[in-house]
Order: sequence, then structure tokens, then C-alpha cells
Amino acid sequence: MHIMLPILGGHMLMGTDAPESMGFKVNFGNNVYLNLEPDTRAETDNLFAELSAGGNVEMQLQEMFWGDYFGSCKDKFGIQWMFNCVSKN
Repeated sequence: MHIMLPILGGHMLMGTDAPESMGFKVNFGNNVYLNLEPDTRAETDNLFAELSAGGNVEMQLQEMFWGDYFGSCKDKFGIQWMFNCVSKN
């Protein structure tokens, strides 16, 4: 799961586990995700589409068991992104 650490300006640092039992093989270059938390689902959809274009969708945006709209991708440069939107709109 994830852990969040509030920092200055209302921003959060987030961390997560990556167990091999869930298919992860952590190597230099795949050991970091950048997390975005847009204000709306429309903004989340737009950012996800732009950043995943030419890259790889790992998890389509969808409702998650914790109640948020979540997905992840790797962009065309190999940067890994997570998106989490709290808003229902």
C-alpha cells in the first residue's frame, strides 16, 4: 500500500511497497513513480492521456477500493506516473 507524508505548501511525499510477489522487479530506473492528484476527473483523464501517449498504460484509470479514481502509466521517456483523484466529479 502507500504512505503519505505531508510537506510544505500542502504537498505530499508518497511511498509504496513493490513486492516481487506482485510482479515487481525493482531496478534502477523503475524504482520511482511521480504521483499527481488533479482536482477533477476530467483533468485526471486529460493528464493521463497526455502522459501515457507513446508510453505504456500500466493500470487504466478506475474506481479503487479506497474510493478514489486511480491509474498508472509510463510515459514515452520511461518516467512512471500515478494519478489519484479524490473528486467524484
